[in-house]
Amino acid sequence: MYWSGTFIPTLKETPQEAESLSHQLMLRAGLIRMLMAGVYSYLPLGYKVLANIQRIIREEMERAGASELLLPALQPLELWQRSGRDKDIAEVMLRFSDRKGRKLCLGPTHEEVITELVKSHVSSYKQLPLVLYQIQTKFRDEIRPRFGLVRSCEFIMKDAYSFDQSEEGLDKNYKIMLEAYRRIFSRCGLDCLCVEADPGVMGGNASHEFMVPAATGEDAVLFCPQCRNASPYKEGVADCPACAKELKKTPTLEVGHVFKLGTKYSAVLGANFLDAKGKSSPMIMGCYGIGVSRLIPAIIEQNQDKDGIIWPSQISPYKVIILPLDVTQEAIINRARQVHELLEKEGISVLLDDRDERAGVKFKDADLLGVSLQVIIGKEGIKNNTLELKIRRGAEKISGAEDLVFGKIKEFCRNKL
Repeated sequence: MYWSGTFIPTLKETPQEAESLSHQLMLRAGLIRMLMAGVYSYLPLGYKVLANIQRIIREEMERAGASELLLPALQPLELWQRSGRDKDIAEVMLRFSDRKGRKLCLGPTHEEVITELVKSHVSSYKQLPLVLYQIQTKFRDEIRPRFGLVRSCEFIMKDAYSFDQSEEGLDKNYKIMLEAYRRIFSRCGLDCLCVEADPGVMGGNASHEFMVPAATGEDAVLFCPQCRNASPYKEGVADCPACAKELKKTPTLEVGHVFKLGTKYSAVLGANFLDAKGKSSPMIMGCYGIGVSRLIPAIIEQNQDKDGIIWPSQISPYKVIILPLDVTQEAIINRARQVHELLEKEGISVLLDDRDERAGVKFKDADLLGVSLQVIIGKEGIKNNTLELKIRRGAEKISGAEDLVFGKIKEFCRNKL
């Protein structure tokens, strides 16, 4: 892709409305733009990052044995009234009536909908266990949207649901999902803490949150730096860990939450199955959520420096950005185009900055965007028939012949995939 052929509106100055560092960098790097408070458009670079996160999630969900589907965002309010949760989350639920007078809502989550679906098609223990998931837009009427994608009114979420015939089956699926979440967050370049949590309005008898230490996090945890055991922070209370080391308090951002729902939804909505003896019982459910769009600011909070974003390799919108330092010089721009074509043939995603801008502007924008690798082409490189490679994380530079630099790029992409 050429810079001139896509849409990357970078900003030199920090927008006043951006409260957090991640929000500032998302706006400055041209990842997102606000339509209204709590509602954002994903621009091409931001959408590529989002797609990479979704790819990782899909790979790990498939590995965990989950099947993907897509449920409606438009939901009948009557379904929520049957579960009793219409009152529990009335404050944030977006409700309205259609022209026929039907009372509807835009889905803030999908426990009721998935239970209603499974109830209609699963009736025997032979059809269990079953794990289904989706990646979908949710809607909540947030009182105070803030920090860009961290707390918004329209956001993207991965929600998975397990259906089992026993508590033992639920325990097994719960552990599988916990491990899948650890792999997802690790591949996204995140250092996460897994914390026992209050199930809240979701219900059930157990839950765990995945918390990312972040300076602008809205929550806080106490954790042991040595064993990584953690617990939610409560003013004046200091539990947790078995190692008995001194606890550290840190602000955190929640990126995932898993719940053992039990029969909270299946019992009230009539999602029953017949066991081997013909006895009817409610299905045992689990629920597993990831804030997909929220992962973008979380990743940035942990992967940045004074110059901009430093994307983890698997998340980077492009693996390589090519920087021809003077596009008015035919030899330089032709060399850049040649390198671009060769990398694309190798299946490596690459962005060519073909703008007629000063070298300093290109360097600053490349660092701001945070693409993993930079290939720099200037007069000296043309004269000596060499390329310069800069690794964004750590700013290591390698100069040499094309074969050497291409070998380093392939090695980096292969090792980081």
